[in-house]
Amino acid sequence: MMQLDWIEDILAVIDAGSLAGAAERRFMTQPAFTRRVRMIEERIGVTLFDRSRRPVVVRSGVRQMEMELREMAARLRRLQQDLRLFAQDGGRGVVLSCQHALATTISPWVLKQIDTLGDASVRVRSGNQDECLMLLVSGQADFVVTYECEGLAEPMKTGAFDVHIVGEDRLVPVYAPAVLPDLTFEALPVIRYPPEVFLRRVFDHKIVPHLSAQTNLIAKAETALTLAACEYALQGLGVAWLPLSLVRKHIAMGQLRQIGDMPSQEMHICLSRMPGTMEDSAAAIWRMLTEQPPLDLGSQRLPDAAPDRIELIG
Repeated sequence: MMQLDWIEDILAVIDAGSLAGAAERRFMTQPAFTRRVRMIEERIGVTLFDRSRRPVVVRSGVRQMEMELREMAARLRRLQQDLRLFAQDGGRGVVLSCQHALATTISPWVLKQIDTLGDASVRVRSGNQDECLMLLVSGQADFVVTYECEGLAEPMKTGAFDVHIVGEDRLVPVYAPAVLPDLTFEALPVIRYPPEVFLRRVFDHKIVPHLSAQTNLIAKAETALTLAACEYALQGLGVAWLPLSLVRKHIAMGQLRQIGDMPSQEMHICLSRMPGTMEDSAAAIWRMLTEQPPLDLGSQRLPDAAPDRIELIG
């Protein structure tokens, strides 16, 4: 099983561009760090770096997993910190579980609102929608923040939870115009989500039926992480359907362009809890969040300098 320090070693090489630079970042001598990297490769049974080149080069397969490695490292660091806090305060505090796609966009707003209550201790978990809901059902989380889509029933949620809509977002198609200038209906490269991911269900049921009959989707990459899908789009691998809240800054900077001639889909951002009595701190947070005006992350006007429509070549 991958360990946090192994992942941080691999990321150090990616960031530094050499074993010598990575060793310095990890406060080790180069020979010691080189032995450590070889040990990691032996333990996981994979060659991570091309040593035939100087400096060494990260293999393409490892490079493609960079976003997943960074996400895993971040989650493990949070887990370590949570364990320390648990040992210090003797309890878990209030736990908020966020769908991966919302962890970097809506959770900072939620935590900022909660911070107004003073000394409330909040811990954030992220996962797929089903994982978040299982944390809620099992009592390991007090609230979950997930996407919901009109007409796309979630059997696990039907009537089981108290649900409040805290905002709106939109799933939009984007691509990198500087890297991928020409798009065609006949062979449209796309970055897709695995079948078990909520955004894949939105794509299959709400996007695909509204695509032109001439559109032929060519899967170039697949990932469950929206941050990874965003990075793949930025690298020009293909078109990705991503939450507008996540890609708005890239559109404003001209790094990504929204394809206005292709279908997009509105999504609710929902706060959910189990019915029944809650601890006083959790109940106060629920009241405070449900009294806030809904956020509108999916319809704010884009800057004029960022074009949001292209004409596909048919």
